[in-house]
Amino acid sequence: MTISKGDKLPDVTLVKATENGPEKVQSGEYFAGKKVALFSVPGAFTPTCSVKHLPGFVEKAAELKAKGVDEIVGTAVNDAFVLGAWNKASGSSDITMLADGNGDFAEALGLTMDGSGFGMGKRSQRYSMIVNDGVVEELNVEAPGDFKVSSAEHMLGQL
Repeated sequence: MTISKGDKLPDVTLVKATENGPEKVQSGEYFAGKKVALFSVPGAFTPTCSVKHLPGFVEKAAELKAKGVDEIVGTAVNDAFVLGAWNKASGSSDITMLADGNGDFAEALGLTMDGSGFGMGKRSQRYSMIVNDGVVEELNVEAPGDFKVSSAEHMLGQL
């Protein structure tokens, strides 16, 4: 079943990419008590993800925070080392990367896709959501191959 507006996020282990290396976090605790702009991509360093998705959140970070967002989080079915390198290369200190290396978070959300045709295996769909105290307030899931509703610009209009 796919997560919906009004649902609480599932509690799974994610790995935060930090300056000191990977740090395990529980999603239930991590998203509690704050408003988070969460976006997910099929893979770090992939074309749309690197050219449009992440840069949009970097560019709009101050505007998102001015509208009440406490933290901007990016996730993908990649390991914390890859997400940390991607954030260092294309992101900013305004973005927190949470690795979903085994796809447990994407699967618990019901938002997986099969990227086997591209040699990528099971991945997360492209989406964004506004999460307030662990509850989904807005959910924007892209159609395959699209990049419209999961953008930072679209999210700004929802805040």
